[in-house]
Amino acid sequence: MTMRLSDIVARVDGADLRGGDCPVTDVVHRHDDVQAGVLFAAVRGANHDGHDYVADAVSRGAVAALVSQPVAVSVPQIVVDDVRATMGLIASLVHGEPSRDLCVFGVTGTNGKTTVTAFLEAACAANGLGTGVIGTVATRILGDAQPGVRTTPEATDLQRLFAVMHNRGVDAVAMEVSSHGLDLKRVDGTTFRTVLFTNLSQDHLDYHGSMDAYFAAKARLFTPGFASNGVIFCDDPWAQKLAADAPIAVVTVGFDDADAGPFDVQVSMASPTKALLSGTLLDGENLTATLTVPLPGRHNLANGALVVVAAALNGVPPQVACDGIAHAPGVPGRFEAVPLGDGIRGYVDFAHTPDAVRAVIDAARGLVTGDGRVILVVGCGGERDKGKRGPMGRAATGADVAVLTSDNPRSENPQTILDAIHTGATAALADGARCDVVVEVDRALAIGQAVRIAQPGDVIIVAGKGHETTQIFKTGSVPFDDRDVLKDAYASVKGH
Repeated sequence: MTMRLSDIVARVDGADLRGGDCPVTDVVHRHDDVQAGVLFAAVRGANHDGHDYVADAVSRGAVAALVSQPVAVSVPQIVVDDVRATMGLIASLVHGEPSRDLCVFGVTGTNGKTTVTAFLEAACAANGLGTGVIGTVATRILGDAQPGVRTTPEATDLQRLFAVMHNRGVDAVAMEVSSHGLDLKRVDGTTFRTVLFTNLSQDHLDYHGSMDAYFAAKARLFTPGFASNGVIFCDDPWAQKLAADAPIAVVTVGFDDADAGPFDVQVSMASPTKALLSGTLLDGENLTATLTVPLPGRHNLANGALVVVAAALNGVPPQVACDGIAHAPGVPGRFEAVPLGDGIRGYVDFAHTPDAVRAVIDAARGLVTGDGRVILVVGCGGERDKGKRGPMGRAATGADVAVLTSDNPRSENPQTILDAIHTGATAALADGARCDVVVEVDRALAIGQAVRIAQPGDVIIVAGKGHETTQIFKTGSVPFDDRDVLKDAYASVKGH
């Protein structure tokens, strides 16, 4: 599609067009992505200022620039106060506002976003809809994997992706919306049909600074500028606060044994993978369904319940959504089974927050047999929220055996990170936690320790990295896939 600069300016408050008018075919924010006919958005980042690259973008074929201050180039320029805050809307306009023609589900929260989007994909496909997914593990169009670089793409890339999805026949899109993406305005210009909130617990405070700021970033999705309705799983105080304060209509969902209930839709847990749903939707329609999820654990039943309600709000019959979820393929790195033997079960999970660690331990409890134990291998990433390291260690002691180790240390000293985790575990033991704690800084050796300890009936959970296939150190990345390392450790230690 094409759109004239003058028509763009007419739709953007405070925009000023200087230097003439012309049509543009796309909006890009990286100068090396410029092709003939595009509008170049000069974004100011932490390390680079896009205004310094405007001349280069013009030499590559850009016919106009989006700037916050005029630049000495010969092409027309749209001048705005904040390029980052505006380019999503402008990119949406240039591509014909594609999200308005799609049923876009926006999923936010600390844990569960990837699983929820996978369940949404399955629920919508079961109703005959063409589906798209945008998220951490993969971006898919009608089931086909696409290149992706971050949980929530930058605004220009996102709107272009919506346009491609629409042109290829996608009806419904399930996308993860991170707190960074919201704070950095990556989803501005997007119209969501329904937004979903999974939970909120400590994470990313290295960026947001406080839980209040972290919550505020997430809560921004639940405003009229993005969506008219939402679904909230009310399993923590932050979710309950959002349900009380959101300026859009919301459906609350929660377990029937929760103190904060009753909720609009009640979830009765029948087994680690099965629940009964009952309640009322926004239009007063009754919802009843039997939900079976392909992943164990109360938290995955919560994820599935959110999806059934959100899908029902958009015309997918609840039981059809449940049937789709029941047959959803596994999500890479989300309680992903790793075949072992000798009556020992192995799993890899992306759990990297205290609440997520507690959830996977609880899920694993339902899988042990006889006198089996839950053996957890876990660490914390470097250059990330340091305040959660102690709580991660404390959460790890919910297992019978906790093997504390490295995650992605990045530029930090791995032992320093590990010491902070161990401090939390030690405090939990002093408070009465019953857990054998093993400390091994080398992640491969730590996984080997877990296998060496394991006996028939035990469940090994290797947590933190999930689907990732590298480990990141100060010197760079090295190949490392928890799934492969766990399989190789078992073969080496147990002789199979």
